[in-house]
Amino acid sequence: MWPKTQRTQLSVAFIVIAALLIEATTIVQYHYARAGIRDEVQHRAETELQLKNLEIQKVMTAVEVAVSSMDWMVLQRLQQPDSIYMVTQNLVRDNQLIMGSAVAFVPYYFKSKGRQYSPYTYLTADKRLVSKQLGTDTYDYHHMEWYTAPMKTGKGHWSEPYYDDGGGEELMSTYSVPVRDNSGNMVAVFTADVSLRWLSELINSRHLYPSSFNLMVSRAGRIMACPVESLVMKRTIQEMSSNRHDTVSDYINQQMMAGQRGHGEIFDDRGDRRLVFYAPLEGSTGWSMAVVCKSDEIYKELRDISMYLSLLMLGGLLLMGYIVWRTIGSARWMKAVRNRQVAMESELSVASKIQMSLLPKTFPAFPERSDVDIYASLVPAKEVGGDLYDYFIRDEKLFFCIGDVSGKGVPASIVMSIARTLFRNASAHESKPSRIVASINETLCADNPDDMFVTFFVGVLDLPTGRLRYCNAGHDAPVIVGQGPLPCNSNLPLGTAPDFAFVQQETTLAPGTTLFLYTDGVSEAQNAAGQLFGKARVRSTVSGSTPRQVIDGMTQALHRFAGHAPQNDDITMLSLHYAPQQHSEQLTRTINLPNDVLTTPQLSVFVEEVCAELHLPDSDTMHISLAVEEAVVNAMSYAYPKGTTGVVQIDALANEQRLKFVITDEGLPFDPTERPGADTTLRVEDRPIGGLGIHLVRHYMDSINYERIDGRNVLTLRKKIKH
Repeated sequence: MWPKTQRTQLSVAFIVIAALLIEATTIVQYHYARAGIRDEVQHRAETELQLKNLEIQKVMTAVEVAVSSMDWMVLQRLQQPDSIYMVTQNLVRDNQLIMGSAVAFVPYYFKSKGRQYSPYTYLTADKRLVSKQLGTDTYDYHHMEWYTAPMKTGKGHWSEPYYDDGGGEELMSTYSVPVRDNSGNMVAVFTADVSLRWLSELINSRHLYPSSFNLMVSRAGRIMACPVESLVMKRTIQEMSSNRHDTVSDYINQQMMAGQRGHGEIFDDRGDRRLVFYAPLEGSTGWSMAVVCKSDEIYKELRDISMYLSLLMLGGLLLMGYIVWRTIGSARWMKAVRNRQVAMESELSVASKIQMSLLPKTFPAFPERSDVDIYASLVPAKEVGGDLYDYFIRDEKLFFCIGDVSGKGVPASIVMSIARTLFRNASAHESKPSRIVASINETLCADNPDDMFVTFFVGVLDLPTGRLRYCNAGHDAPVIVGQGPLPCNSNLPLGTAPDFAFVQQETTLAPGTTLFLYTDGVSEAQNAAGQLFGKARVRSTVSGSTPRQVIDGMTQALHRFAGHAPQNDDITMLSLHYAPQQHSEQLTRTINLPNDVLTTPQLSVFVEEVCAELHLPDSDTMHISLAVEEAVVNAMSYAYPKGTTGVVQIDALANEQRLKFVITDEGLPFDPTERPGADTTLRVEDRPIGGLGIHLVRHYMDSINYERIDGRNVLTLRKKIKH
């Protein structure tokens, strides 16, 4: 027995060491939590920039197409200079985006008109078309950027934004293209003036956080759009940061003006830290966009949690000191410390990862699995298309979809990206295809000004059982290779009826089954004679023993049929092969418990004995025991109504690769995987009851799977065995 003085010194030393270890753990956890939040904000900012980029490109492309489609009218009127006013009038009248247009000729092209001749038409504030001669002695357009740039390069050009005192009397940017005569000589510049008022409204329409803001700068660094109207076209981003002498701000400014994308951290005039995410606008404008977020606002909740946890840890250390002072070496003390550590880990758990690519393109898709193989192909008819596919595995269920947006080009691609994102968001916490489809349909109907719709098919395949639940929304029925089409209710396409009740269907796939899904670009492919490939030919042609062989074979068949005929629609195909593997179990144990949470100590002993027989580490045993106990308590609490009795059966099965716990009860239908996880960013006293159990199960087990089979709830937990 040590002397009292030595015991006291040892206790103090132990407390100090424990405090340092806990503080180090908190710092590390805070670092990774902060990095995770930053990654999420970066993804959201990049998505916001991408969406705004697409919306702006839609406007710019519409203007470019309108100008290019009318330059032939200028050539027809080169012998009648006064009639050229009709060209500019038609362009402004027929295009809502264009507020002014001019045809500016080279000096003395029409000698009777003098050195400067430029018929110009613009739209007044009261929506009247006014035409006038643009070139004057005080306004020599031959030196203007919108004139000199296309004449020098011979290409279309978006001018630096400017205030047009000589014509539109408004802040605008001009798109101009050179006009060539029949000999190929550039004789004039054809322009379209676009007001930038809409740009400011678009840039400031959405914000990631209340204090965040968006801005756009020109190729010269001028602020084109931002929340402070007095700065628009009055200041440059260099002037905004010149008084701070901040090299990081200077670097970001240089990157934006160079058309680069990236992110950085700066300090504003008040010394507040801000995150800046920037990207160039696609096309020839040279403009750049940025999203600026206040760092304090992004990390506020994390700092609050850290403060509360610090207080909790301080109280824990005081309590631990009291216990160590009274009972050094006590087993009760060791258990209390372990329990506190587990509680803190669960409170600090932060995980967020979002897909980095729009469509999955890596094959084999799931190299670690042998029970399912999948392959997909998308060949757009144009640079961008409206078809989509996606797939992922969650809770031992394969979620997959295929869709086709009405229309083509940029609008269809925007709707496609939205539909794919909505699919990911809905299926992240929902396992019923009908609910996933209904959720996507509700969002698309709420904001669909162009009345675009999406044919869509969603399938959820339970990999252990082969149970396939699916919901079709106006899409072509998939084909079971070697058998025929999958029976499908057509339902309505997405985006057409907000309150439509989508019908879900179900079947069971036998081992070895291969499914083939496709868009109408396959069935409606045409040959040189205008004949369609047809659904019947799709069903008779599809074959192959692997998904890649199925799609490669169909691709070759389409090429042989179409020959040199042009592709008129996107061609998208997805195939999956279901081949569950049977593993002989080397360990099988069973325990039956009544629906009484007081019997859980028996469960702990059962799990520990199974793990001991498999020679698992103590840390794995503790985590597995906690996860199984949470799942069984959930079944006892929710499957059987209060006042009723029932039995919960727990089967433990193991082979060389994995340990599996199958929890079965005959109570009311209860799917714990559909319950949202606990919000670990909230304090314990502020957090709603429920959700922490399933959070722990997901955290400590490799997979979790629920099925309702023959009137019973069957929950399966799996853990890989490390050798």
